Amino acid sequence: MSPSTTLQAGHRAAEELRLRRELAAVYRLVAHFRMTDLIFTHISVRLPGPGQHFLINPYGLLFEEVTASNLVKIDLAGQAVEETPHPVNPAGFVIHSAIHAARADAHCVLHTHTRAGCAVAAQQDGLLPLNQISMEFHGRLGYHDYEGVALNLAEQGRLVADLGPHPAMILRHHGLLTVGETPAQAFLRMYYLDKACEIQTAAAAGGAKLTVPDAAICDLTARQLSGEEHGSDLQDDHAYDLAWAALLRLLDRVAPDYTD
Repeated sequence: MSPSTTLQAGHRAAEELRLRRELAAVYRLVAHFRMTDLIFTHISVRLPGPGQHFLINPYGLLFEEVTASNLVKIDLAGQAVEETPHPVNPAGFVIHSAIHAARADAHCVLHTHTRAGCAVAAQQDGLLPLNQISMEFHGRLGYHDYEGVALNLAEQGRLVADLGPHPAMILRHHGLLTVGETPAQAFLRMYYLDKACEIQTAAAAGGAKLTVPDAAICDLTARQLSGEEHGSDLQDDHAYDLAWAALLRLLDRVAPDYTD
């Protein structure tokens, strides 16, 4: 093996370890913030290198049991590429492999079945721009009609088409999905997408007529929150980085074994 090949292999190994720890952190945060459905949802991250491999949870473990070392490495055909005692959720493979294969920017894919997310996924109008948090997703949210449990490969093309270029999607009668260039970005998007759904269900439960801001204000707010708006007097370019660092400090206190 040439020195350059050895160097590349060492770099990929170090990068994989970093991504394993970041993905395990996301699993623990989803558990901490009570966004789990026992063992039945999934989060994945694409690994660097030519093999088109990605990491996903060991099927059967609670999210609070996921660590960097027990994540399962699979290929786009859903086959484990390293020895593991754990199977992979087949529905997780169908959804995640499709998006990883189609979206170069979707390095991390996160899917949940939260109460609020499933409630809004059952509402005809989907997510409404009722609050500043909701407006992050204004015009940036795909919708995928329910086709049964995601066990059929033919659904993959429709999932990808319905997600389009968006950072998030509502799976009707099913749940929520976010993607990100990093695990941190995918998690923070899910945290706020789920919170937007919580706000909507709480507002609807109040019984009063709901109002939404002018469409131009919704568009402006979406651009501001996505970092696409450069006409404001001030910019907040560090918000996600600061929030992620705070979340890792939280895990260091309550679940430090996630890096194992």
